[in-house]
Amino acid sequence: MFERFTKDARAVVRGAVEYADDAGARTVDAEHLLLALLDREGSRGSFALAALGLDEHGEPVRQALHDARRRAGLSRAEADALAGLGIDVSEIVSRVEETHGVGAMSGDRRGKGSWPGRRAFSRSAKDTLEKALRTAAAHRDRHLGDEHILLALTVRPGVPAEALADHGVTYESVTRVLYGGGQARAAG
Repeated sequence: MFERFTKDARAVVRGAVEYADDAGARTVDAEHLLLALLDREGSRGSFALAALGLDEHGEPVRQALHDARRRAGLSRAEADALAGLGIDVSEIVSRVEETHGVGAMSGDRRGKGSWPGRRAFSRSAKDTLEKALRTAAAHRDRHLGDEHILLALTVRPGVPAEALADHGVTYESVTRVLYGGGQARAAG
């Protein structure tokens, strides 16, 4: 499968593994793919992000990912749904952090030993990469680039899509930047 990946897409996957390693995470998640994508320079994905007004390092998106990690990976929509049931996620986070320290709900294991062996890819990361392959095929692109990973991240429900959409980075806007106005079509 990776033989169809461009050097930029491979760099995103390698970078995601490094982010997971640095965090002491058990698996590589979609959030790690997005963080690695934000590091890219001179690629189609980084061009699309810049054209849509995301700053050079994607700091607002990085902050949104950090905030979600503090909420144990819950998106704002999920936290809002829980609030509708009378569960105040912010209060729970505050209480847990009072007892166990800031970031206790993040799942990061920095300073607590790391998970031995290679990092497995979580379902969210696998689904993102599979969606990226389908997106490349839908656009009749021979190779999977980091732009296809970006497009896949915009359509998978969850924190990465929410963080990107909050800054105007949606499937439709990225498609317009990369392929022009008349080519926007769903990538099954």
